[in-house]
Amino acid sequence: MPTEIKVCGLSTPETIEAAVTAGATHVGLVHFEKSPRYVSMRKALELRKLLPSSVKAVVLLVNADVKTTGEVIETLKPDVVQFHGRETPEWIELVGKKTGVETWRALGVKDRDTLFKSRRFEGAVDRLLFDAPAKELPGGNGETFRWELLSEFEHRIPWGLAGGLGPENVAEAIRATGTELVDASTGLESAPGVKDVDKIAAFCEAARNA
Repeated sequence: MPTEIKVCGLSTPETIEAAVTAGATHVGLVHFEKSPRYVSMRKALELRKLLPSSVKAVVLLVNADVKTTGEVIETLKPDVVQFHGRETPEWIELVGKKTGVETWRALGVKDRDTLFKSRRFEGAVDRLLFDAPAKELPGGNGETFRWELLSEFEHRIPWGLAGGLGPENVAEAIRATGTELVDASTGLESAPGVKDVDKIAAFCEAARNA
């Protein structure tokens, strides 16, 4: 089965078009004010409307309260909500059951123990997204981690790979881990929060051809 491709942190119609044209299966919109990729609800709605039904809209939230989470889902009607903070399995499972939206949980992988602990999300999320450990920001830091940890682990939950991916290493990452989905943001930028349409195209092409 072809590897799915998520291009995250888009904020302009031009980059949305670039991702769709290049063959991305998912597009990520960041609704987290501390991120340089943040888009307001109004802007996110404008961008959401540009996506064809064949490309899934993913809205990224970080420790959002109940009110914000509800407003995002009701207004944007995303295909996926990606939780990227300290959200518990119980909370994410409740959101999924109440709204019917697909739910993902991002986890920073420090060591093998992180992967074993991730099993607490079994039955509570639709996908885990393994990323590099958080720093000042929970994600989008442009750093990789030890991919061999993933290839050696018995996965019980659908999963994807993030963290420092770009056109130059995504094929290697797919071959090394066997990931079902790749997710890139920082590696596709010319400056923080500024996506490069040529890098988006190159990333998608490299992922498809891996």
